[in-house]
Amino acid sequence: MDVLLDGLVAAVRLLLSGDADTWAITALTLRVSLTATCIAVIIGVPLAAAVALTRFPGRRVVLAAANTGLGLPPVVVGLFITVLLWRSGPLGAFGLLYTPTAMIIAQAVIGTPIVVALAAAALRQVDPDFLVQMQGLGATRARALMALIGEARLPLLAAAMAAFGAVVSEVGAAQMVGGNLAGDTRVLTTAAVLATSRGEFALAIAFGLILLFIAFAVNLVLTLAQHREPVRR
Repeated sequence: MDVLLDGLVAAVRLLLSGDADTWAITALTLRVSLTATCIAVIIGVPLAAAVALTRFPGRRVVLAAANTGLGLPPVVVGLFITVLLWRSGPLGAFGLLYTPTAMIIAQAVIGTPIVVALAAAALRQVDPDFLVQMQGLGATRARALMALIGEARLPLLAAAMAAFGAVVSEVGAAQMVGGNLAGDTRVLTTAAVLATSRGEFALAIAFGLILLFIAFAVNLVLTLAQHREPVRR
């Protein structure tokens, strides 16, 4: 109990004292995880719409792969991304390994299947005649599709929340492709692991509490947006 209390005090002290390293780690955590989540949503929602609303060869394979990705171990993702970005790998010439960009790529790979699986399930719950009705009213297929996505916006936001929760809390892939380099690729999860390995439990708990606060704050914003009532006139 004393260790937890010390961790809480350390977290408050780190934030209020304006500790440059802590703020840099927190800012990088937000930048990497939010960017990866946005990429996952940008890729995942159209793919989910295609899987849920159309028929094409390999559709069930894509859906099965997305469902498998719900439980995909981050370490496996980190391993494959590391191999791809290694100096002798297919993408080694770009020099992305041990950079925030590599971390964003790995987290986007983790988050995309989550968005695809949950968004596809959400879109399949919408009335199947909705697109036909919209097109019957004169809407183009693209506009009808946008209206359908708007109709399912609440579960789609939930999919984004789930993806963010998965990527912001993962540590295996981030450490493998980022290297946990101080001042460059160290995020809250890898900083907490490093502090724990050094026996600095109060500092590790402090990083963990900051991470929990970030996850809560982001999900609170999305939840408020999810339940916001339209303005009536």
